[in-house]
Amino acid sequence: MPAMGLHIATPSLSFDAEQTTGVKLFPCFFSALFCSFYHKPKGRDSFFYRSWYLSDEPMFSFSRRGRMVVSHSLNKQQRNMILSGGYKMHTTANHISVDEDVRRLCKQGHLKEALHVLLVSEKAAGSLTYACLLHECSKKRAISEGRSVHAHMTQMGFVPERFLCNTLLNMFAKCGSLVDARRVFDGISERDAFSWTVMISAYARHGPVEESLALFRQMQWTEIKADQFTFAGVLPAMGSLYQGRAIHVVVIRSGFQSDVFVGSALLDMYAKCRSLEDSRQVFDEIPQRDVVLWNAMIAGYAHNGYIEEAMTAFEEMPMRNVVSWNAVIAGCAQSGHVDEALKLFHAMPERNLVSWNAIIAAYVWDGQLEEALNLFWRMPERDVVSWTTIIAGHAQNGHDERALELYREMQLSGVKPNLNTFAGVLPACASSTTLKHGMAIHEEIIRNGFQSDTFVESALIGMYAKCGRLEDACQLFDRMLHPDVVCLTAIIAAYSHNGNMEEALSVFQKMPEQNKVSWNAMMAGYLQNGHVDEALQLFLKMPESDVASWTTLITGCTQNGHAGEALNLFQQMQRAGLKAGAKVFACVLSACGNLAALEHGSEIHEEIIRNGLHSDVFVANSLIDMYAKCGSIENARNIFDEMHQKNTVSWTAIIAGYAMHGCSQEALILFEQMQEYGIYPDQVTFLCVLSACCHAGLVDEGFRYFACMNHSYNIVPAMEHYGCMVDLLGRAGRLNEAQEFINKMPIKPDASVWGSLLSACRIHNNTALAEHAAEHLFELVPNSAAPYVMLSNIYAAAGRWDDIKKVRNMMKDRSIKKMPGCSWIEVNKRVHSFLVENRPDP
Repeated sequence: MPAMGLHIATPSLSFDAEQTTGVKLFPCFFSALFCSFYHKPKGRDSFFYRSWYLSDEPMFSFSRRGRMVVSHSLNKQQRNMILSGGYKMHTTANHISVDEDVRRLCKQGHLKEALHVLLVSEKAAGSLTYACLLHECSKKRAISEGRSVHAHMTQMGFVPERFLCNTLLNMFAKCGSLVDARRVFDGISERDAFSWTVMISAYARHGPVEESLALFRQMQWTEIKADQFTFAGVLPAMGSLYQGRAIHVVVIRSGFQSDVFVGSALLDMYAKCRSLEDSRQVFDEIPQRDVVLWNAMIAGYAHNGYIEEAMTAFEEMPMRNVVSWNAVIAGCAQSGHVDEALKLFHAMPERNLVSWNAIIAAYVWDGQLEEALNLFWRMPERDVVSWTTIIAGHAQNGHDERALELYREMQLSGVKPNLNTFAGVLPACASSTTLKHGMAIHEEIIRNGFQSDTFVESALIGMYAKCGRLEDACQLFDRMLHPDVVCLTAIIAAYSHNGNMEEALSVFQKMPEQNKVSWNAMMAGYLQNGHVDEALQLFLKMPESDVASWTTLITGCTQNGHAGEALNLFQQMQRAGLKAGAKVFACVLSACGNLAALEHGSEIHEEIIRNGLHSDVFVANSLIDMYAKCGSIENARNIFDEMHQKNTVSWTAIIAGYAMHGCSQEALILFEQMQEYGIYPDQVTFLCVLSACCHAGLVDEGFRYFACMNHSYNIVPAMEHYGCMVDLLGRAGRLNEAQEFINKMPIKPDASVWGSLLSACRIHNNTALAEHAAEHLFELVPNSAAPYVMLSNIYAAAGRWDDIKKVRNMMKDRSIKKMPGCSWIEVNKRVHSFLVENRPDP
C-alpha cells in the first residue's frame, strides 16, 4: 500500500487518502470491523470497534476533499490502529468514477440514486462501495434496496470478505429479514464473534427467541468466545428466570460480571422477569456505575410499578441525562401516574424526541387520546415511534377509522413504517368493513420484507381471524416453517375468536413449550366463548400463574355474569400475595356494581387508595360506575369532581349514573359541559344521553341529540340507539310514530328494537301493535320467554283470556319456560342471591 501523509487537524485527526491509481475515498461510513479483518486487535480494541459498529456510530469518515477524518473521541492507540489499517479495494481505474459516485451519493443520503448508478454500471464495485450501500440500507431499513445490492454482488461474481459478509448480515438483521440474515450467516465459512452476536441478537429482538438461545449454545461449542455484546444480545431472549440465571452463571465464568454493558442487560432481564431483588443485586455488585446502569435500574423499578423506588433512585443519581428523565416519565405513565409524568416532562432541563414520545405514550396508555393527539401535532418533529404510538393507541381503543387515517398521514409525511407500526395498525383492520385495508397493509408488509417477523405474523393472523377469515389465518400459520410460541398463541386466539375451541385446545396440547402467555390465551379463549367452568379448570392446572392469569380469569368471570365468582377469585389473589393492578380493581368494582354490593365496593375503594391507584383514570371511572349502580350517586359525583383528568369514559359514566337514577336534567347539563370542555362523546355517551331523554320524556331533545350524532360527530347510530329512540317515542305514547320510525330504519331492526315497541304497547294498552311486535320477536328470539310473557300480560290487561290461553299453549308446544327472577342482598360483606320459591337462606 502506498505511503500516506499524516495531517494534523483539530479537533480530529485526518490524512490524505489518495492512491497512485487516483482513487479518492469519498465520505462514507466505515466500521472499524472493516479494519479488523486486516488488523486483529485484542482486548479493549476489540471491544471498541464492535461497540461503535453496533451503535451505527462511525469511528471515522471522509471530508469533501477525500481526507479520512478520525473521531477525536478515540485514544491514541485506537487512532493508530485505524490510521495504519490497510484497505483492500476490488477496484480498477475503470471503476473509480462509479465507486466515487456511489459513495458520494451514499454520503448525501441518496440511496436510490446511488443504487441506480451501481446497477447501470453492470460492473462489480469495490468492497468499500458495497459497505457504504449496505450501511445506508441498514440505516434507512431499506430491505428491498439491500437485497438489490446483495443480488448485484452475486451476479457480478463478487466474493465478499468476512467483514462485508458481516455488514450484509447486519443489514438484513436490522431490517428484520431474519430469513435472509440466516442464509448469509450460514454461508459465512469463518465466523467471528460479531457474526454470532448479530444473529443471536436478531433472533432475540424479532423471534423466534428459541433460535437465539440455540445459536448461543452452538457458539459455545466453537472456538469463538462470547464477549460482552454477545451476552447483551442473548439476555433479552430469556423466557424465564431459570434461563436468565443460567446465562448469568456463564457471564460470571467469562469474567464479565463487573462489565457495565453486560450488567445493564442482566439488570433489564431480571426486571422483565419481575425479580427486582436480583436486579438490585446486580446493580450493587458493579463497582463503577455509569449513568446507563442507573437508568436501567430506574427503568426496572418503573416497569414493575415501583414508582417510589424509581423516584428514589432518580434522586440518588450522581448525574442524570435525558434518558434518566425519560425512564421515570415512562414508568409513571405505565403505572397510571399521568399527572406525575406530565410534571416531570415540564421540569426537564432539556427534551429530546424520546421525551415527547414518552409523554404521548402516557396519554395513550391512560386512554386520553384527544390530549395525546393534540400533543402529537405540537411536536417539533415526529419519527416512526411517534406515529406508531398514536396509531396503535387509536387502534387499541377501537378508533379504527382514525387509526387508518393517521397511518395514511404518516405515509404522506414520508416516514416509513417499521415492524411495530404494522403490528400496531393491523388491529384497526379487524372487522369486515376494514378488511380491504388489512389486505393492502399485508401486501405492503410483503413488499418491505417483514412477513417473516414473528409479531407481524401474529398480528396478521389475529387480523384475519377477527375479520372472520379463519381459513386465511390458518394458511398464514401453515406456511410458517418453525412457528414459535408467539405464533402458536396467535393461532390459538384465532380459533378461540371463531368459537373453535377444539382446534384451539389441540394446538395448545401439541405446543412443544407452553408458557404463561399461551396458558392465558387458552383460558381467555374459554372465557370469550362463555366456558367459565373450563377456564377455571385450566387455571387450576397451570404450573405457575401470574398477575396476568388472575386478571384474565377475574375479567372473564365479570364479563360472563359470574360476579360472585370474580369477587371470590379476587380475595384468593390477595391471599396469594399478588399485587392487583388497575385492571383487576376495575373488573372487581364492576362485579360489585353488578351485585349492588356497596359495602364490598367501598372496602375495595379503600384498598385502591392504599395502593395509590385512586388517581388512575381507568380505576376512577370504575368507581363512578360502581357507586352509581349501588345507588350512591353522591359518592359517584364526588369521585368525578375529584378527578384531575377526565376522559370520555369519565363523563359517560357520570352521565349514565344520573340517567340511571332518573336525574335526566343533571345528565343533560353534564353532557353540555362535556362538550364545552372539548371532550368528544362516543357512541356510549349518546346512548346514555338518549336514555336520559327517555326517562324525562324529552322527545324533541332526544331527536336533536340523535341527529347531531352523525352531523356533528360523524358517529353512525347503532342498533342500540335506534332501540332507544323507539323507547323514547313509545314512552311518550307516540306509538304510530315509533312504528313508522322502525319502518324507515336503514338497518334491519333486531329484538331490542321490537322489544322496546312491545314494552310501550304494554304501557299504553295497544294490543294490535303489540301482536305485530311480538310476531317479529317470536322469529328473532324463538327461545326467549320474555315476549310471550309480555304479550300475555297485555292480553290480561285487555281481558282477552282466550288469547292468554293460546300464548301459554304456544309456550308449552315450543318448550319455552320462564326463567325465575333473582335478587341480591349484601349482609356482612357477603352477597346472597335469592330465586323465586327458594327456601330461606341460612
